Amino acid sequence: MSDPLELQNRLLKQAAKSFRGGTLELFEARFKRYFPDLLEALGQVYPHQLEDTLNRALDILRRAYKERSADLRRLDLERNLRPDWFQSPNMIGYVAYADRFADTLEGVREKIGYLEELSVNYLHLMPLLEPRPGQNDGGYAVQNFREVQPDLGSMDDLETLAGALREKGISLCLDLVLNHVAEEHEWAQKARSGDEKYQNYFFMFPDRTLPDQYEQNLREIFPEFKPGNFTWDEVSSRWVWTTFNAYQWDLNWSNPDVWLEFAEIILYLANRGVDVFRLDAIAFIWKKLGTNSENQPEVHALTQALHAMARIAAPAVAFKAEAIVAPADLIQYLGQGAYYGKVSDLAYHNSFMVQIWSSLASRDTRLLAESLEQFPAKPSGTAWATYLRCHDDIGWAIDDSDAARQGMNGAAHRSFLSDYYSGQFPGSDARGLVFQFNPATGDRRISGSAASLAGLEVALEKGDEGLITLALERLLLGHALVLGFGGIPLLYMGDELALLNDYSFEDHSEHAQDNRWVHRPRMDWREAEKRKLPYTVEGRMFGGLQKLIAARKKLPHLHASLEAKVHWQDNRHLLLLERSHPLGRLVQVYNFADTAQPFPTWLLGIQNPFDHLSGYNLGGTLELAPYGRMWVSEWTGNGDL
Repeated sequence: MSDPLELQNRLLKQAAKSFRGGTLELFEARFKRYFPDLLEALGQVYPHQLEDTLNRALDILRRAYKERSADLRRLDLERNLRPDWFQSPNMIGYVAYADRFADTLEGVREKIGYLEELSVNYLHLMPLLEPRPGQNDGGYAVQNFREVQPDLGSMDDLETLAGALREKGISLCLDLVLNHVAEEHEWAQKARSGDEKYQNYFFMFPDRTLPDQYEQNLREIFPEFKPGNFTWDEVSSRWVWTTFNAYQWDLNWSNPDVWLEFAEIILYLANRGVDVFRLDAIAFIWKKLGTNSENQPEVHALTQALHAMARIAAPAVAFKAEAIVAPADLIQYLGQGAYYGKVSDLAYHNSFMVQIWSSLASRDTRLLAESLEQFPAKPSGTAWATYLRCHDDIGWAIDDSDAARQGMNGAAHRSFLSDYYSGQFPGSDARGLVFQFNPATGDRRISGSAASLAGLEVALEKGDEGLITLALERLLLGHALVLGFGGIPLLYMGDELALLNDYSFEDHSEHAQDNRWVHRPRMDWREAEKRKLPYTVEGRMFGGLQKLIAARKKLPHLHASLEAKVHWQDNRHLLLLERSHPLGRLVQVYNFADTAQPFPTWLLGIQNPFDHLSGYNLGGTLELAPYGRMWVSEWTGNGDL
């Protein structure tokens, strides 16, 4: 390989030929800044094809940079000057399927005002790039990354929506599925037809020799309806690697052509106005015989290389890792060691969601506190995406060692949680559905809306106002934790209105076998009007969230660069989290019991405590209401900071 500096300068000299005026200067500055990251990462995974890959990457960068619009270049400059834009306490995220929220992309544009009522400035529209017809894993079986699902609109409609959102200060997040494509994708079709170039985009085997060797270490993602990780393809007469569903073909990222394809796709979509890419199934993209082919080091090198490409041509873009893995593995997606701060900007804090539901079921916060205490610190320039519910099922990611340190049995607790949230545990008012029971491991994941899991469905059936209030308070407690943790809090569509399970999914053949659709309802806009009536369930939930969001936006302590630390105390029903800031300490108090709990304010360690959620000064010993919550800092004289 050439000397790195010599190679950099030679590539810049090539690039200069296609630029005019002053546009080269900015490109050159960014290229020099991020070329070392690009070179280092690609050198690790493609050492024998490095210079060719870099030359082709330069062509992609050059075209994407030249095609970027004036308003997107302005956004690039703004975010270069404020690189912590996604870490601000002002950030509020909203997650929805475009069709279930408002039918079409144009419909979403017409509902921007609704999002503004919740102060939303980050909108994640669930997979909307063109999927295969029929069953498509909720849109995650993509057959064309450059077109939109036809019934939602066109790519021009997406660009129009992105522009309208940008005018309102709202970032647009889209899913980019990295691990696989639909079998109908052009690459897969060419591979099927015998095109050797495209067969090398996938893992295709003439017999079971290698698949059986790989299979010894692989887990099954959907054991009920898709056992195993390989599928026989009659057309090509090959075994194809299919981790998720038979119609989703895993890509071969050891082939630099695949990396280059996705580098170009990312910059194409970025130039259409996408701000944040949710990197779906990222943990699975590197396969290695003798391992579980998850969380391999090459995954982080490949992501660093894509990140560097975005930083050069479209630095307004952020990456969010969809890695639902153990904490020690998860932190790697934000960057550790040589990858520190160079991989993804955001990652889902899946275990936080799991532990919230765990503590709500047990009324005991010790395992939640232990889990947070053991969680590795993230790079200061990154942020967690926190959430109470999402589009997916809940897998009980309870760490056995965390449980043991609190005198618990991890397997027994996971079993309890599955029983509790499927309504099988005595006294449980939760209405969840068991998803993907694995008899070999005993794992039972759970589907269900936040409101139905929190007991609201049962409370409404009984017409019991006391139970309704407790269910709503559970939901507001959970959202207070999500909003108060730092990072980007994500509100899943319908949770702001306490929408219940939608059992009509069973009436639709494409959804009937996947009970996760029970918590993917269509927005009922007539019901949504009830948010304006403070005495309705919808109004109480919506108004409660608005108050929490308003408090969050006033607290610089919630900047995502800061870490939340557990403030240990003796009451197992209470969780105290502490955040230190140059303006002082913020201590958050959460009651996970359905009974009032005494709380001596001296535990806060704050001389003149003021609660930003109630607007009251505190003193003495309080009675913290069932599922009560407080965000407390030093009183400044006006209740504001």
